[in-house]
Amino acid sequence: MKTTVIIPNFNGKTFLYNCLISLQKCVPQDFDILVVDNGSTDGSVEMMNESFPKIHLILLNSNTGFAHAVNEGLKAVVTPYAILLNNDTTVATDFVEKLEKAIEEDKHTFSVSAKMVSMQQPQLLDGAGDLYCALGWAFALGKGKDVRTHYTRKGSVFSACGGAAIYRIGMMKEIGYFDENHFAYLEDVDVGYRARIYGYENKYCPDAVCLHAGSGFSGSRYNEFKIRLTSRNSVYLIYKNMPLLQMILNLPFLAVGFLVKIAFFIKKGFGRIYCEGLIEGIKLSVSEKGRKKRVIFHMANLTNYLKIQLLLWWNLLRRVTG
Repeated sequence: MKTTVIIPNFNGKTFLYNCLISLQKCVPQDFDILVVDNGSTDGSVEMMNESFPKIHLILLNSNTGFAHAVNEGLKAVVTPYAILLNNDTTVATDFVEKLEKAIEEDKHTFSVSAKMVSMQQPQLLDGAGDLYCALGWAFALGKGKDVRTHYTRKGSVFSACGGAAIYRIGMMKEIGYFDENHFAYLEDVDVGYRARIYGYENKYCPDAVCLHAGSGFSGSRYNEFKIRLTSRNSVYLIYKNMPLLQMILNLPFLAVGFLVKIAFFIKKGFGRIYCEGLIEGIKLSVSEKGRKKRVIFHMANLTNYLKIQLLLWWNLLRRVTG
């Protein structure tokens, strides 16, 4: 057995049932399933005990956030690989097998992102991994594009999307687990960024396919909770991963990026929430718990930082040109 599938869950009973059913249809059935429940009150745990008695459970008393739930699962894993999977997904029957094969193609690969397809509009991509650019923006590659013509080949991504991706446990222990200061949002970009600093790669596999509901059912693509956390974490992500000289180099781009975002969210009616999140991000960065998580610059990683900087500029061009 090579892989453990980790599913964080918080009050996702309906989606979770379908997700687990799809995993049970995967072949071969040579992987473990571990659900980390964040104190659900919707009957999720009772449903799993009744319908999926063989699935391993970690039960938390309250909603401690996506990152903490994932870490609890990762620390319990005894297999060399772990697949992180959102509870609002359903997977193809060869999903696990394809991800395993993809990560084994190169020993320097830290993570491989799956091909996420919109559950509501299965002709459209929901994401083909994540990119991060010099504007300080993270974005899903290929979101809204035609699945038949876009991102049909394997390739490199800045970071894997934690909603459906496989990770090497050994490398995870080396670079550190998901940063729980994030609580939720951008923690997957952060860990992928850290892997790149250490010289590892993040890839995309179009053959590993899953359907993802995302915000399509809830209609909550923009809400105060998400906007505030994403805004806060976008500042923190820069502080903890960029050395001072790199921050200075990117300052003009970052200033433009944040100003554009402020204008965008003012238009959406969330300008105050977004700006409050930026202030919280600064406070988190300078706090003791934020400073403890800052990645220390080492000259041995200088080449990796230079590669990352080129990626930030290249991804900026990709973002602005569509």
